[in-house]
Amino acid sequence: MEKQPAGEDPDFPADLDYLSGFGNDFSSEAIAGALPQGQNNPLVCPYGLYAEQISGTSFTAPRKNNQRSWLYRIKPSVTHEPFKPHVADHKKLVSEFNQSNSSATPTQMRWKPTEIPNSPTDFVEGLYTICGAGSSFLRHGYAIHMYAANKSMDNCAFCNADGDFLIVPQKGRLWITTECGRLQVSPGEIVVLPQGFRFVVNLPDGPSRGYVAEVFGTHYQLPDLGPIGANGLAAARDFLVPTAWFEQNSRPGYTIIQKFGGELFTARQDFSPFNVVAWHGNYVPYKYDLSKFCPFNTVLIDHGDPSINTVLTAPSDKPGVALLDFVIFPPRWLVAEHTFRPPYYHRNCMSEFMGLIYGGYEAKVDGFLPGGASLHSCMTPHGPDTKTFEATVARGNDAGPFRITDTMAFMFESCLIPRVCTWALDSHYMDHDYYQCWIGLRSHFSLADTEVMLGGVCENSGLF
Repeated sequence: MEKQPAGEDPDFPADLDYLSGFGNDFSSEAIAGALPQGQNNPLVCPYGLYAEQISGTSFTAPRKNNQRSWLYRIKPSVTHEPFKPHVADHKKLVSEFNQSNSSATPTQMRWKPTEIPNSPTDFVEGLYTICGAGSSFLRHGYAIHMYAANKSMDNCAFCNADGDFLIVPQKGRLWITTECGRLQVSPGEIVVLPQGFRFVVNLPDGPSRGYVAEVFGTHYQLPDLGPIGANGLAAARDFLVPTAWFEQNSRPGYTIIQKFGGELFTARQDFSPFNVVAWHGNYVPYKYDLSKFCPFNTVLIDHGDPSINTVLTAPSDKPGVALLDFVIFPPRWLVAEHTFRPPYYHRNCMSEFMGLIYGGYEAKVDGFLPGGASLHSCMTPHGPDTKTFEATVARGNDAGPFRITDTMAFMFESCLIPRVCTWALDSHYMDHDYYQCWIGLRSHFSLADTEVMLGGVCENSGLF
């Protein structure tokens, strides 16, 4: 069990206990003896609790892929009034991508950081979709959201029936209460909230901003390491899972907000959904500190593919092809010889959405700011800006080992081509001059120092 260092705010204690490991079968109880022994669903549970299972996969999924947990709670989650459409229609939240709400474009796009709202806005109200592909109803696809909020959720909890949330805070800590317990997540950490779990997001630091990747019909997992071997990248033991914690007081008028097919519905109940006294299973929320990532890199020539920095992957049905990868660009050494060290110019059959948590990004000198984002879709060319290219070439082959410090950029990469939401295209945060960062790239082609005539073609071509 791992403990986080003590904090100062008694309402948001940082000295939380966590269980560690990825994909483990965990068990936790807030009161000794609350977990049934020898079976999951006894006739009478200890302390008069209700047994309730939450399944993240079908019952008949192969054992190695099967995800489920048993929760032992004071009242079952079914005890609520009927769901009704949410009064405050959230028009900027999308889970079904089509021509009515989004557009396809191959243009390189970049957004400036979003400002924190002036009016009171919690995590759910401040959540808006940038792009995505597929359908939550068809259980295949993804959505990329961002959020900007300035207040904690009050007397309500959120439940995403569409898919898993991978949240990347960029500004302000998140204090997240789930049915399995509590997590504190700071910028530089990520948290995964699996499909179906109810949770509340509080903001101990006030204004908060960040990114969210949602996947439909699958779950995040650690990538295979292949020739790397048994160790490296994100270690399973560094993923932290909450320990059981519960509320038992009545909560008149408590609201459950459920996202279902991209639409929001609400149901009222008179108790907290966080009344789980004990639980066990392998379907759980978890967090990860990105500073614990063990990167691999080139030690002789050429620049490695960004896939070498994959933290988590949500696989597709095709081996080696991701529905969505979460890739980071952390502090690290660059030591390659006779190599253009920043990311190379390329076109990719995958689509790449990038964000910046802090610092600067090695391939963009200007314009790509913490809290901002960029999108390079399928086969759209991209790469280092003009200033980065010119500075790299100017250093020449004599550039010694160089350590990239004080930065954390990331990428959501998918095999599905994203459609960009209308409000994202129309946003005043859109950087319409993004293309200018490459316009200054000039030709360095020259035959002045060679006698190669390319079969005599160049001699009388009139081109030189």
